[in-house]
Amino acid sequence: MNIRVFYFFLALGLCVSFTYGQNTAFTALDSVYITDLKLKHYSTGRAVLQLSDSTTRLNRPLLTNTLNFNSPIYFKENGLGMVSSPSFRGTTASQTAVIWNGININSQFNGQLDFNTVNSGAYDEIAVRGGGGSVVYGTGAIGGSVHLNTKLEFIKQQEHNLFLQYGSFNTRDARYQFKLGTQAYSLSIALAHNSSDNDYDYPDGGTNLNGDFQNAALNVGLGFKLSRQHSLRFFSEVFDGERHFSLIRASETRTKYDDLNTKNLLEWEYDFSNFTSIARLAYLEEYYKYFGNLDSDNFSFGKAKTTIAKYDLTYAFYEGLSINSVLTNTYTSGEGSSLGDNDRNIFSAAVLMKHQLKNELDYELGFRKEITNNYESPFLFSVAASKAFSKHFSLNLSGSRNFRIPTYNDLYWSGAGNAELLPEKSLQGQLGASLTIANFNLDLTGYYNSVTDMIRWLPGSDGVWRPQNEEEVSIYGIESILNWSPKLGRKQHLELYGTYAYTVSENAQTGYQLIYVPFHKATAGINYDYKRFNGTVQAIYVGEVFTRSDNNSRYNLDAYAVANFSLGYSLGKEKNYELGTRVNNVFNAEYQSVVNRWMPGRNFNMYLNLKL
Repeated sequence: MNIRVFYFFLALGLCVSFTYGQNTAFTALDSVYITDLKLKHYSTGRAVLQLSDSTTRLNRPLLTNTLNFNSPIYFKENGLGMVSSPSFRGTTASQTAVIWNGININSQFNGQLDFNTVNSGAYDEIAVRGGGGSVVYGTGAIGGSVHLNTKLEFIKQQEHNLFLQYGSFNTRDARYQFKLGTQAYSLSIALAHNSSDNDYDYPDGGTNLNGDFQNAALNVGLGFKLSRQHSLRFFSEVFDGERHFSLIRASETRTKYDDLNTKNLLEWEYDFSNFTSIARLAYLEEYYKYFGNLDSDNFSFGKAKTTIAKYDLTYAFYEGLSINSVLTNTYTSGEGSSLGDNDRNIFSAAVLMKHQLKNELDYELGFRKEITNNYESPFLFSVAASKAFSKHFSLNLSGSRNFRIPTYNDLYWSGAGNAELLPEKSLQGQLGASLTIANFNLDLTGYYNSVTDMIRWLPGSDGVWRPQNEEEVSIYGIESILNWSPKLGRKQHLELYGTYAYTVSENAQTGYQLIYVPFHKATAGINYDYKRFNGTVQAIYVGEVFTRSDNNSRYNLDAYAVANFSLGYSLGKEKNYELGTRVNNVFNAEYQSVVNRWMPGRNFNMYLNLKL
């Protein structure tokens, strides 16, 4: 908790100092900067789903809920706020990369991110990119990637946004954003806190025991434009969480999990002639403690420190044609109760090219190779093209080879780690179409993905479970994203949006669907504003899922549909005060996404949103 206090006073000091600082007058470069530029520049042939600030506020603050109701990604959740694992386009949790300001932040221990350890209120932009992206983003970007960005705006501004929410199960949610800037500098601060007793009732008459949690997050972005050619940017984040793990039976031992994750990124950009040079230095640290007995001071732990040095050089031959080379060195030192002390160093080189032709044809190429002593890395490539046949219709095509490296747990787990593991490899292709008519947009994508050398933990002849390159998986499906905003006049606004995913993810040897991968998932939402009133309906449908590898239907989880409703009223001359209420799970659906882990029934929230 002390580190939160430190960051709070650091942020407060920055606010005070910059409020009274001098303004440097010169012509600005871009007025808005997002450090993950490759999300925009190298996503040819792929649909990118951007979530707005209003969308994130309509959901519970943890990232699982935000993405579950607004994206094609399926989540299996061990109860509200508990461990949450994604399945993006039929892949495993560790095959979805999470990118923070352009840096891959998947755990060094298990290769994945628990989406209930991310508070979405700490970010200016959340985006979802479907399909392989390992050439650009490295390990884990097989099913797709989720992007968490801090936005720096080099304009004259001073803004405050405070969002407060209270609801069922003594749930408290507070989010504060502060932005200050001129053409010379930009400061962005986001603070978020979320806590809940989480003691909701089960359909069978029981109660969610030992399910309380609390977490806090701070995200700081600071940028300086030193001249026309030089700029400096610094990003920092801390997440501090404490979570008790819900019990299936009251007789079970109560447990607790603490985690403290910090991220820091420094960037220097230099523009000269037709070159753009960006040097980055990042330091990431993840630290967890697991208490197998809540009443005991004994715990197991894991700690990983990662340093990333990255040099990015782009040359623009002329407008529309550019080549980008990226050199990256990643050094990680890790230790843990069952891992010992281990480190590894990974060097990678990538080359990217993008060409925009005058006949509305865009294409891009990319290549990447990693070098390390810990495993044999494959040669990666990506190719993509997009053709606009009119202002209403375009087609896109892409293919890529992607991978996921063995994790610390896979390689070094005491008595079980396997130093001979190969990375998981993926060969995939997709074909998409985009239709835009007036304020209606539809993106439709079909894809195929073959994953080999899947790492599975299997029991050996001595009964000890060890990781092996065992499984091959064939994945194919259809994904769609829809948005429609008809014009209704000055006093009212209507928006309809939705996603749908049909996914087949089969074990190539048995032909069985992978567990916890639904064939069908759909989301839908309606936002309607009239004068000072606004109302929103959100809905999600998830088809039945198998929970046994032999697809025994006796153990299936039933399909479910959940709907949320919110109503708000704006006050003030500029409508900068809003009061509202939300009903989650309006129809009191009884559902679970993991066996014996029930989710809450109908529950309520009240909120206050202030913009100054």
